[in-house]
Amino acid sequence: MTAKTIDGKVIAAELRARVADEVARVKREHNLVPGLAVVLVGSDPASEVYVRSKHTQTQAAGMASFEHKLPADVSQADLLALVAKLNRDPAVHGILVQLPLPKGLDTEAVVNAIDPAKDVDGLHPNNAGRLAGGFEALSPCTPLGCIILTKSVHASLEGMNAIVIGRSNLVGRPLVQLLLNENATVTIAHSRSRDLPGLVRRADLVYAAVGKSEMVRGDWLKPGATVIDVGINRIPKDDGKTRLVGDVAYQEALAVAGAITPVPGGVGQMTVACLLVNTLRAACAIAGLPKPAV
Repeated sequence: MTAKTIDGKVIAAELRARVADEVARVKREHNLVPGLAVVLVGSDPASEVYVRSKHTQTQAAGMASFEHKLPADVSQADLLALVAKLNRDPAVHGILVQLPLPKGLDTEAVVNAIDPAKDVDGLHPNNAGRLAGGFEALSPCTPLGCIILTKSVHASLEGMNAIVIGRSNLVGRPLVQLLLNENATVTIAHSRSRDLPGLVRRADLVYAAVGKSEMVRGDWLKPGATVIDVGINRIPKDDGKTRLVGDVAYQEALAVAGAITPVPGGVGQMTVACLLVNTLRAACAIAGLPKPAV
């Protein structure tokens, strides 16, 4: 048995097409153009590539894209002033400050300054709290993508045993809340968990988000489990170049799992697509329109 590959590229492309259709509809029916503002501080190469991709895909979906590039030595006050300006701008419905920020800037203060209604990263305490309470909220994009990928395999997650390895605010914690909303039974594991292989072996759904290359081995998995690999790690090759691997030993897992996301080509593709979903949802909510059909 070889696991089915969950093709994030195809699923993300379908999602982006649905978003574009809904953007065209709200534009036509309500004269509303959803707008996303992305703030990039400094010149981290990985962040620059990511921001460029967001810009291209935002425009391709028919949305307005606003890019703000600030030098790495920008003051906290100037950064907060820009966020305040974007909060007031009626053309902007989503604000994303690209993380990580350069040293010397207070990430928490910046995240807290974003209007929760425009917080398309889902990191504001207001949104995190609402999500934890089971209320309607903007959720972080990567966990949202993980749920969509899982549901491409299982129509319902009700009653399934899920394990989330990793407890970050960006992925692990919000993913647990989204899985609870789907009525899954959830274990959250981390670096201090005892007998991690034993915990993983009980799970129908495995979400690896620890940032350790190939940590989850094939023999940890329950046969037929669905594996969503959130990790993106660069490891050196013999020729001096690097290759991308996930947090799961992919070749080993292929022989045991029922379905698995590859790295690259899995979860990463979904993150930007879900950012577009959040921006569209935020625009409709701010304008007092019904929730869009994505």
